Amino acid sequence: MSAWSAPALRQLACDWLQAGQRAMVLTVVNSQGSTPRDAGTRMLVSADAMEGTIGGGHLEWQAIELARQALKECSTSLDQTTGWTQTFALGPSLGQCCGGVVQLHFAPLDEAALHQWPISTALHIELHGAGHVGQAIVKLLADLDFSVRWIDTRDSGTDDSASPCGLPDAATLAALPPHITWHPSDAPPDEVADAPPGAIHLVLTHRHDLDLRIIEAVLRRGDSLFAGMIGSQTKQAKFLHRLEARGLNHAQLAHMTCPIGLPELKGKEPAVIAVSVVAQLLLLRQSLSCTPPCAPDKAQP
Repeated sequence: MSAWSAPALRQLACDWLQAGQRAMVLTVVNSQGSTPRDAGTRMLVSADAMEGTIGGGHLEWQAIELARQALKECSTSLDQTTGWTQTFALGPSLGQCCGGVVQLHFAPLDEAALHQWPISTALHIELHGAGHVGQAIVKLLADLDFSVRWIDTRDSGTDDSASPCGLPDAATLAALPPHITWHPSDAPPDEVADAPPGAIHLVLTHRHDLDLRIIEAVLRRGDSLFAGMIGSQTKQAKFLHRLEARGLNHAQLAHMTCPIGLPELKGKEPAVIAVSVVAQLLLLRQSLSCTPPCAPDKAQP
């Protein structure tokens, strides 16, 4: 069983259906009290595979058994299988210390199930930089509901021995989930114009002059949800001075976040920085109640 982002799991369900894979869709339709997952969480169960998770533990084990029993009873076709809803008291009946109540819906994987499975409206990230920190961030985003365009000036597979940070190898890029796309570019600042409105921009390239040009393009565009850049307080002060000299106004400058990440989480290791940055983005998404925000008005130069 693998961890899947919600968009990737739905795409897997589409792939299974097209391939004729017999499976059941398990959906948390309601939860009360302390429970491992919230309403809307889904899981796929076939006779020999299970993808996604409704929270693990005895609840998931019992739910998988019920789903596979339904598959056995309809050994040739699921056309006659009727979905059903079942309530599980985690404490009294399953011995889980959560103590809450979960209501699960079991349904065959068919067109009706896909119709009831909403398409995710994930926030979009423009990630500039494929060095050690960029790669660590992508590892975390692989299982989260963000669409990502990963941009770097240096194409993978080229001789980049002079670079301070190596690029992801071909195997890493080939294994990227569908919601993360690799985008090598000769002119990353120009890529800012192609970002969707209300995007999250993370700038962490291997050159400060490139960081400056990218963040300037982001701030001039003026419709980003978040404009963040890796760095220090010293880098922030120098960049603010340079950007002001280039004509950016105070409202535009105030939209830049540098350094990125949670200030209370200390550590300079790439993995620690990545955890800090992704946690910051999750808090941002939580503050938006998990709905795509309206893009702010563009700042005037």
